[in-house]
Amino acid sequence: ISLICQKKLYCVYRLKKKTTFFSLLDTISTSATIPSNTSGLHIIPGCCWAFSAVAAIEGAYQIANNELISLSEQELLDCTTQNNGCDGGLMTTAYDFLLQNGGGITTETNYPYQQIKSVCSTEQLSSPAVKISGYKVVEPISESALLQAVANQPISVGIAANSEFHLYGSGIYDGSCNPTLNHAVTVIGYGTSEDGTNYWLIKNSWGTTWGEEGYMKIVRDAGDEGGHCGIAQVASFPTV
Repeated sequence: ISLICQKKLYCVYRLKKKTTFFSLLDTISTSATIPSNTSGLHIIPGCCWAFSAVAAIEGAYQIANNELISLSEQELLDCTTQNNGCDGGLMTTAYDFLLQNGGGITTETNYPYQQIKSVCSTEQLSSPAVKISGYKVVEPISESALLQAVANQPISVGIAANSEFHLYGSGIYDGSCNPTLNHAVTVIGYGTSEDGTNYWLIKNSWGTTWGEEGYMKIVRDAGDEGGHCGIAQVASFPTV
């Protein structure tokens, strides 16, 4: 993997042509992620960027420190002024906000999810539980580069989710997609089914009643430019 650095805390991962991959079979998912939202509160679709960013931070911290801490999506929703709360936002903008304010994010318990953007609580901001040191962007359009990144930690991605995607229940999703990216999830692993179908394993933010207890397997290496439903078009991850 080579790094093309654009500024001090922002780099692009590019895949070297000769790279050997080993089967991971979802090992990241079992150890480095908090279970999909179990708060019982409805997740507003436009809040997805905060859940994607937080899941990636939780995973990166767990891998580095062997401790899994549930972190606050609400802090990002309330305080990341360059994003639009539950009307949409970008994961990289969330990482920028944290880095501009010392890199820290507090716990879910300290700053719980409220289903709506509210006033930023500076009191909670003074109690960070985890700090990031920067973030990196995965080479766009490349499923191979995304595969290499996911082998190291969970990755925040944009995805093109339509009504069929919303109705996913189980199995490997190879159905239709929205024409453009409109949702954010976290890729936490990958694998190959018994019939030889490659897939990504993603964590969504729609609760445990959606998909496979809040998770989805989506087809990988199916020939779609940028991956199925655009999963490899916009991908990034924090460093801790």
